[in-house]
Amino acid sequence: MSDLTEKEQTNVRTALRFLRARTGTWGAVAKALRLGESTVANLAGGHNAVGPLVAFRVARLAKVGVDDVLAGRFPLPGTCPHCGHRVEAAQ
Repeated sequence: MSDLTEKEQTNVRTALRFLRARTGTWGAVAKALRLGESTVANLAGGHNAVGPLVAFRVARLAKVGVDDVLAGRFPLPGTCPHCGHRVEAAQ
C-alpha cells in the first residue's frame, strides 16, 4: 500500500531506472538514496510499492522538484539516459 497513485509510482520507477543508467549500477543509486541495493532494484522492478520518502530521495538525488518526479517530467521523454541528450519531437 502506498500514498502515491499508480501513475506516480510508475513515474518514480522511471526516474530510478534513468538514474541507474546514469550511474551504472543499482548499488550506486542505492548508496545515494541510503537504501539497500535489493530494495531499490525491487522498487524499480515493481515488486514493492513506492512511497513518498523514496520519491523525495529520488528528487533530491536528481536535483529536481518532487513534483517533477511524480508528474513524470523527470526525465523528460526522449532523454538519453547515458548522455542526457534529448531529441525534440518533430512538429
